[in-house]
Amino acid sequence: MAVVRRIPCVVEALEDHGEHVYTVHLRPGVQAPRFKPGQFLHLALDPYEPGGFWPDSRVFSIASPPEARELLAVTYAVKGDFTGRMERELRVGTSVWVKLPYGDFVVDGANDVVLFAGGTGVTAFTAFLHSLVSGAESRVLLCYGARRAELFVYQPLVEDCARRAPSFEARLFTEDRDGRLSVEAVWDSVTRLHAPIFYLSGPPSMLSAISAELCDHGVPPEVVKTDAWE
Repeated sequence: MAVVRRIPCVVEALEDHGEHVYTVHLRPGVQAPRFKPGQFLHLALDPYEPGGFWPDSRVFSIASPPEARELLAVTYAVKGDFTGRMERELRVGTSVWVKLPYGDFVVDGANDVVLFAGGTGVTAFTAFLHSLVSGAESRVLLCYGARRAELFVYQPLVEDCARRAPSFEARLFTEDRDGRLSVEAVWDSVTRLHAPIFYLSGPPSMLSAISAELCDHGVPPEVVKTDAWE
């Protein structure tokens, strides 16, 4: 188990994806500890004094690949006071603190897997997608939903996976064109997999709906893993 570390960081780059969705690239003051795809960090905006109390923070999936420990990325949508502060205060050069790694929502690439991602919930899977290799025997089905096509923040990564990993398939859904992401809409692809494990990451309403639909399709609850977030 990795030892959690508290590390000062500087905002190196910011990407504005529209509709109050952003990606923040953080340069750690020292190399970040090793982490597993799917793990998360705590981000604090206020100063931290080593040995003192950790300031108010929020958790974000680490969107960058595990081998890129000199630059950490998180993607967030503005929902609530803390992410509102992030939108107002974070600029290139801003100092923040992170502590990491945390979490056991780790995709087991030894099995066929189905990944259901809603909006910025896809960041729970991006580090895993970065790690996919062309010779992988296990199959990966990514079911990725967003409000609009412009909010498929990680579509370039998805397209890269499709080019280099024949075992990878992606199904993308936009609410304004396809309606909401659903199990029924991708079930034809699911049935081609061998005993898959299901991983769900997104807003609570999506998690509830997809979980219920998987149950209706006879998927046992022990093979459904969820990463709940707000």
